[in-house]
Amino acid sequence: MDLTSALGVVGGAVVVVSLILMGGDLKTFWDVHALIVIGGGAVAATLLRFPLSSILHGMPLGMKYAFTMRRITQRELIDEIANLADVARKQGPLGLEKVETEDPFLAKGVRYVADGYDANFIRDAMERDRETFLMHLDEGQKIYRAIGDCAPAFGMVGTLIGMVQMFANMTDPSKLGPFMAIALLATLYGAVVANLWCLPIADKLQVKLHDEDVNRTLIIDGVLMLREAKSPQIVREMLLAYLPEAHQHHDEVETAPA
Repeated sequence: MDLTSALGVVGGAVVVVSLILMGGDLKTFWDVHALIVIGGGAVAATLLRFPLSSILHGMPLGMKYAFTMRRITQRELIDEIANLADVARKQGPLGLEKVETEDPFLAKGVRYVADGYDANFIRDAMERDRETFLMHLDEGQKIYRAIGDCAPAFGMVGTLIGMVQMFANMTDPSKLGPFMAIALLATLYGAVVANLWCLPIADKLQVKLHDEDVNRTLIIDGVLMLREAKSPQIVREMLLAYLPEAHQHHDEVETAPA
């Protein structure tokens, strides 16, 4: 679980609910008509913008990666690949079959090396896998960003509908309250959906997209070096280029011979 995402959603919900309860109750802020305007409008606009296949792939994958984080860092990946290189040098490619790796993408690459596939096949297969995954992740962030963009607009549509209905029924005071509620709550729902849910998820997915691109490229280079039976030290030094410069120097000091 990505702790920052969970804290952000829970914290935002607590703020909104607390403000509501300080001046009334939750029933006052519940309106089915406003919910239909935001939910139905956002769904309709999203269906118009994206093909169904992209929505079915992008939304679940986006939700998953917005609230989960990679359990292994780039530094740990480098250490693990260097250890795998040591195993491959001492026991040969078949020795890699006995090694368990935490990262599924790295595990796939290690399996390719252990099975004896040539370097071109490994590169093509893993790069295709990486690009497909990143494409779906990018679709996810675009879909959530699109919903976040159109939710406030449909909130304004709901507000205008409520105001028109309110002015059209000025002679009936009993209808003014419900129509005013639609007008105001539609704007509220649109703002909350956009700024507390969809746009933050889209931004988080954008960060995850870059992170996964770097990590998977690192893994591909590391797996190809395993295939070429490079020494663990060479593997580590070459993969350190993926770390920020300050971390590179830190690791060089740690791994330098005494």
